[in-house]
Amino acid sequence: MVRWDSSRPVPWRRLLVEWLFIAIVVAAVSLLVTHNRNLGSYLTILFGGVIYVLFGAALAKLGYARKTLGQMRAEAAAAPPRSKGAAPTATTAAASTTRAKPAPTKRTSTGPSQHPNKKKR
Repeated sequence: MVRWDSSRPVPWRRLLVEWLFIAIVVAAVSLLVTHNRNLGSYLTILFGGVIYVLFGAALAKLGYARKTLGQMRAEAAAAPPRSKGAAPTATTAAASTTRAKPAPTKRTSTGPSQHPNKKKR
């Protein structure tokens, strides 16, 4: 069970930058594409941002931390390279051989695509 830990850091800057980016894109699309000039729509974006940041802060205090792009790149660089001609794993080989082809039905067994084309005279 994950418990609240007040000593865990909250990435306030990251949360605010993410929300600011999303808010700018949504507001720009709303203004430029739909020509929305309703102030309530933009206040809703602001309210949604407050909820986003508070929810992200609560998740951080519970121990959730998303990896940064730099961390994901470092992991990908440290991972061994994959070869294209590698044999499939046992799970994919077993899954592909155990599934049988479904029996034809009225919808799949008839029609012009199932009969060879005959030359018209």
